[in-house]
Amino acid sequence: MKKMDDFYGKLRKLTLPIAFQSLMLASVAAGDALMLGRVTQEQMTAVSLATQVQFVQNMFIMAATAAGAILGAQYWGRGDRLTVQKLFHIMLRWSGLISLLFFAACELAPELLMRLFSHDSPIIEIGSGYLRIAGFSYLLTGISQCYLTTMKVTDHVGPCAWISSSAVVLNLILNAVFIFGLIGAPRMEARGAALATTISRAAELALCIVLSAGKSYVRPAWNRLLEKQKQLSADFRKQCIPLLGGGLLWGIGFTSYTAIMGHMGTDAAAANSVAAVVRDLICCVCNGVGSAAGIMVGNELGAGDLEKGKAYGIRLMKLSYVIGIASTAVVLALTPLVLRMVILTENAQRYLTGMMVIMAVYMIGRSVNTVTINGVLDGGGDTVFDMYSLAVCMWGIAVPLALLGAFVFHWPVLAVYACTCLDEVGKIPWVMIRFRKYKWVQNLTREQAD
Repeated sequence: MKKMDDFYGKLRKLTLPIAFQSLMLASVAAGDALMLGRVTQEQMTAVSLATQVQFVQNMFIMAATAAGAILGAQYWGRGDRLTVQKLFHIMLRWSGLISLLFFAACELAPELLMRLFSHDSPIIEIGSGYLRIAGFSYLLTGISQCYLTTMKVTDHVGPCAWISSSAVVLNLILNAVFIFGLIGAPRMEARGAALATTISRAAELALCIVLSAGKSYVRPAWNRLLEKQKQLSADFRKQCIPLLGGGLLWGIGFTSYTAIMGHMGTDAAAANSVAAVVRDLICCVCNGVGSAAGIMVGNELGAGDLEKGKAYGIRLMKLSYVIGIASTAVVLALTPLVLRMVILTENAQRYLTGMMVIMAVYMIGRSVNTVTINGVLDGGGDTVFDMYSLAVCMWGIAVPLALLGAFVFHWPVLAVYACTCLDEVGKIPWVMIRFRKYKWVQNLTREQAD
């Protein structure tokens, strides 16, 4: 087996920009929460609940782009540029249709969508106004994510992170302008956050198109966008369908958690909104390592070096525990600062303190599972396991317990919140058993993909 001296060099090269990109994206939600939290608690809570619609949309888009990334990383490792372009076309077709459907839902039935997450009339009204404007950004998100995914797997991870980060900085600036009515703009509050998101998404897509015009980039051939590649499409579906199943189980499960906490009162919903923002910010490192893991493992497997790909996977799995323990320490250290940064009722502050402690334990499971399942296993095409584990651990245990605790047994808020964190920690032993079967050590490429 070849030496692995370049392992950490590759990991740093991929992880740092992807983690920074993830941090910047999470900063938008943090910025919304902090700025709207300075307006009223209801404004912050309504937007947090409304953005769950895009969260569900992202589950569909992520399934398509993740399938493209799995196959794309292996074909790029093989040196097959043309097949990567064909995968780009397939991703665009899937994501474009999904984006159109969610846009239509936000424009035609925003109140109905908001009633899934809350029964408070003021929150429904605020959230509906947000969705009517933000819905336009959902049209653009799917397309830009296809561009960004292709950049990541074709050795342009730095420019990819730069594009996303630029859009995030613009979003944060426009948030302040439109939420508070600065420099002559109208004070729009929650609707201002939606307008800022839409403008920044348009800018992100424009940057993707302009930058991808460069000679070294893989970009779509629009005159061949609708061409069908029977075998490649079948390979894509084989990866995408389990990813979509797992993504929907995870996404709807997380949305269910938010809805459950939302129906436990405004204080519980507000505390959960803040805790979710902190969780997403802290998870940036494991998200970055997980994405890097999929690319690194996929490149080696696609190039035919199965032993090196396996060795990379083992080292990355071990690293995930270190990241998880470090994330636990960071959550606990940040708790006093977070409590001082948002304006909450005394009861909501008490809930938030308990949620942060519970989340600290949850972070270990989240880090291990993100890197091992979404990185290493998916990088080798073992995408079915994630769906099975979510069906059992989330939908067989965590979601039913949270529902029973909230609506049947009327458990305290923190006990219900703890139920929503059970699945990540509880499935670690199962994940390790699956990992050591090494079913993920496989080359998915074909001599001629059509």
